[in-house]
Amino acid sequence: MNKLTRRDFLRLISQAILSIAGLLGLGMIVRFLNYSGPATSKHDFDIGPASNYPIGSRTILSDIPAVLYHTANGFIAISLICTHLGCTVAAQDSQFACPCHGSKFDQNGKVLHGPAEKPLNRLSVETTSNGNLIIHT
Repeated sequence: MNKLTRRDFLRLISQAILSIAGLLGLGMIVRFLNYSGPATSKHDFDIGPASNYPIGSRTILSDIPAVLYHTANGFIAISLICTHLGCTVAAQDSQFACPCHGSKFDQNGKVLHGPAEKPLNRLSVETTSNGNLIIHT
């Protein structure tokens, strides 16, 4: 039976530690590359009477999160969830900026600057029979 020298023992331990660290790192890389964003769940939000939102208004709805525009053609709602990795974008003048990775979107949700490749999602807006607005996410 061969006796394990101190040098062989240290080499064996260091190889084991490096192997474990490499496998953990590889697992993290695979997890990062396979990220699909947050699960999309459907919700309906009653945001009150349409009369609360005059024509030409832009309202940030942080509970949803979304922005609601009332144009001459009706209501438009745009999700404020970044299409890159699901962070909530922040309003900056007439743009939206993602605080996580720097994506920028115009007021219509179009990508101005990546890494996001897809525009912000449009949300469905419904006016109920009693005049309330419902936003479907």
